[in-house]
Amino acid sequence: MIELTNVAMSYGGGELLSDLTLKLVPGSFHFLTGPSGAGKTTFLKLCYGELMPSSGQLRLFGQEVRAATRDDVAVLRRRIGVVHQDCQFLDHLSVAENVALPLTVSDTPIQAQELHDLLSWVGLAPQMNALPPHLSGGERQRAALARAVIMSPEIILADEPTGNLDWEMSLRLLKLLVELNRMGKTVLIATHDLNLIRAAKAQVPARVLRIQNRRLQLAGADL
Repeated sequence: MIELTNVAMSYGGGELLSDLTLKLVPGSFHFLTGPSGAGKTTFLKLCYGELMPSSGQLRLFGQEVRAATRDDVAVLRRRIGVVHQDCQFLDHLSVAENVALPLTVSDTPIQAQELHDLLSWVGLAPQMNALPPHLSGGERQRAALARAVIMSPEIILADEPTGNLDWEMSLRLLKLLVELNRMGKTVLIATHDLNLIRAAKAQVPARVLRIQNRRLQLAGADL
């Protein structure tokens, strides 16, 4: 699904990530850890084709991204749902309209019942007509997750999705991500929260990766 072979990423003449080799297989659950500035967000951007590697091979669903056209990459990215750490919404549109934006942009018909079911799944049906400024932090993250999965992607990438949430809301969001994994979705979460990782490992077989010294490592069993 996502396969990196000896991938490196450079900024301004300096190498941020080096010799990354990883294969995300269907239905797997991964955490990505590492200190601030280690390159976790950059790694995720590589995984969904927002950034191209400086060297090495990056394949999305079997296709080498550096040999793909911009349109090809856009089509591949529809198969990947992304939850950003700082989720952005259009404040003049309702929650339901914001969640449905990927369908609107891709000219895909919006099924009202399916949209309502999705909002109910993330616990936001009562807020579907509210405007984003009226949402709490936890509600915004759940809306972001709903928007990320509305196109039924095969892979979910989440960048510090619980970074600004309290523990109870973090567990609620984790529960949704675990449910997606049990539906067969591949999940990769970048986080510094070891308690969140431990909570997930009690529910699903989760592999923990760490970026350290520019390289990707398998974290120890103590996590």
